Amino acid sequence: MSNITHARPQDKGRRGAVLAVALGFGMMTTLISAASNAQEVPPVNASQTRAPNPSETLTARQQAIVPIAAFAAAGDIARLNAALERGLDAGLTVSEAKEILVQLYAYAGFPRSLNALAGLMKVLEARKQRGVHDVPGSGPSRAVPQGDALLAAGTANQTRLAGAPVRGALFDFAPAIDEYLKTHLFGDIFERDNLDWQSRELATVGMLSALPGAESQLQAHMRISMNVGLTAGQLRQLVQVLGDHVDADSARRANEALARHLAHLSGSS
Repeated sequence: MSNITHARPQDKGRRGAVLAVALGFGMMTTLISAASNAQEVPPVNASQTRAPNPSETLTARQQAIVPIAAFAAAGDIARLNAALERGLDAGLTVSEAKEILVQLYAYAGFPRSLNALAGLMKVLEARKQRGVHDVPGSGPSRAVPQGDALLAAGTANQTRLAGAPVRGALFDFAPAIDEYLKTHLFGDIFERDNLDWQSRELATVGMLSALPGAESQLQAHMRISMNVGLTAGQLRQLVQVLGDHVDADSARRANEALARHLAHLSGSS
């Protein structure tokens, strides 16, 4: 990973802690209601997304992201290590695997993220000892903005992902969390372009599916996943991957969230 200058360490620690609280109290529900009133939203940066697969199936690489994210969020390091092995074999670079596990802390906290990254280190060392040469990948292609420019970039990213400007009573009640979300999650993290937005959303849905009590956020990220180009067919396959490789509860939560979102799109809810 390249050395990119970010916000001050003390600010990032504070932002991460508050971010986890906001995600637990229905922040993404606001995204759904705001996006439903969208007028005209700038398109997502093409360099951050991958074109939808015409066959409506996820690639092996994309499928591998889902259990990695779910096991990391659940804190199941033994199964995470096996999923990381499969992901690296399926074409994930070391850089991409790191990005998934760094992003994890915004949804499941620093302890789970740190433990998962430590697990990745051990997996990579074991593979190296076996003579496996994993592709390092690359760091972000540009420096992450700072100050007012970071807030502007994060606000634009959040709007594109959600489908509309994000506002609501929660952010009026606690404006600090609005700033932290825009500058850190949608700024510091989503400005890092060495993991495309479709991959970040596959990871986020995998994480939230493994976390009981995050159903409203999970449904919102089904919407965001489709906003960045993933199809209903690909998301149905994501549910199948959870059922086949993670557990029935995670698959059920994802399936119910996807069904609610598709019903909303069809006007039946």
